[in-house]
Amino acid sequence: MTAKDLHFYEPKYGHGLKHDPFNAIVAPRPIGWISSRDPDGNVNLAPYSFFNAFCYVPPIIGFSSTNWKDSVANIQETGEFVWNLATMDLAKHMNATAAHVARDVDEFKLAGLTQLPGKLVNVPRVAESPVSFECKVSQIVQLQGADGKKAEAWLTLGEVVAVYIDKAFIKDGVYQTALTHPIVRAGRRGDYFEIKPENMFEMIRPD
Repeated sequence: MTAKDLHFYEPKYGHGLKHDPFNAIVAPRPIGWISSRDPDGNVNLAPYSFFNAFCYVPPIIGFSSTNWKDSVANIQETGEFVWNLATMDLAKHMNATAAHVARDVDEFKLAGLTQLPGKLVNVPRVAESPVSFECKVSQIVQLQGADGKKAEAWLTLGEVVAVYIDKAFIKDGVYQTALTHPIVRAGRRGDYFEIKPENMFEMIRPD
């Protein structure tokens, strides 16, 4: 095996590159497009690039917010949120909801999106999105480093209590992931990937 010419660094001392490579290396990442509502009824919709699924039973998803943002504050106060699938068709709409605006500004209107009321939560979902999860919060955890020092980041975990799937993306009883053309985060400030059916492949686990 030929020795590699490696760029080595310790994050606490800086990366020495033009852009921090961390979130470009851990990629692609699903997008946490989270809708929430505050106790006064104001609705918030925002994308988070640190998002994933963590458990089958019960089904649990989670997103991490750098700094204490409106989504986390709303969810802590009401205990509810909705995740909406971001697709290529909705990319510009999703990006518009990333704008830093006042808490009482409705990002649905800002991005030209339609609210549909929840069935089990008092939070709207994005009508244009092909998949949405209604969630009840299970934990909100402030992250910390190996030294125990608290980070300015909060991991919000929620149990999925209701699922909406556009039937156009279910074939022979199987949800077709790539047919929705999901978009996923890459790195830097604005790099994304589009998932396409022709780029998917299957490997059966040896067990």
